[in-house]
Amino acid sequence: MILYPAIDLKDGQCVRLLRGEMEAATVFGDDPAAQAATFEAAGCEWIHLVDLNGAFAGQPVNAAAVEAILSRVKVPCQLGGGIRDMATIEAWLSKGLSRVILGTVAVENPSLVREAAIAFPGRVAVGIDARNGRVATKGWANETDVMVTDLARSFEDAGVAAIIYTDIDRDGAMQGPNIAATEALARAVTIPVIASGGVSSMADLKALQATNIIAGAISGRALYDGAIDLAQALKALKT
Repeated sequence: MILYPAIDLKDGQCVRLLRGEMEAATVFGDDPAAQAATFEAAGCEWIHLVDLNGAFAGQPVNAAAVEAILSRVKVPCQLGGGIRDMATIEAWLSKGLSRVILGTVAVENPSLVREAAIAFPGRVAVGIDARNGRVATKGWANETDVMVTDLARSFEDAGVAAIIYTDIDRDGAMQGPNIAATEALARAVTIPVIASGGVSSMADLKALQATNIIAGAISGRALYDGAIDLAQALKALKT
């Protein structure tokens, strides 16, 4: 199981939100590229990036910070937030991003996901963010009637690289991930599923790994708060 340290970007800074609320942002640093370099030095295999402003704006907002990260580290990075057309997808991948995460458009324009997955094999993931099993879009501000499993299954034949599943009510709350829901989703589809939201301890990581089907886990606040030591966690997950 791959552990993805997260860098959430708001106004050019590294922040963490509580349950997706922009007003409940805690700033953890004003040099995202330096933070990425720290994660890389600890031995991570990937870095997970989110343009929070972009998720609300519907277009990239923290591009300068993302580009600084891409120029600073060699480890592959994936990015979500504000990526809603092919031009933006192409632009990010051409700048060295390894994978784009499509969230809102997966609901509103699923044909774009399919088109992008064909054009860029292995470099397109779907982000599914949910409250009570229903998908939320546009920076989690808009709750839909679309069920998580239904949306995931609709991309089974699309060739997407992964699904990033976030339980919004767990995100940033340091209360543990929704392991049951994440495992159920992973067993419902053949697409690799990455867990996000609430991963706050080594025990959480081990529990996710013990399912033997969840492909990865994203953690942010726990790494900044010191609840998880990234280097130790990476080593533990390999043993």
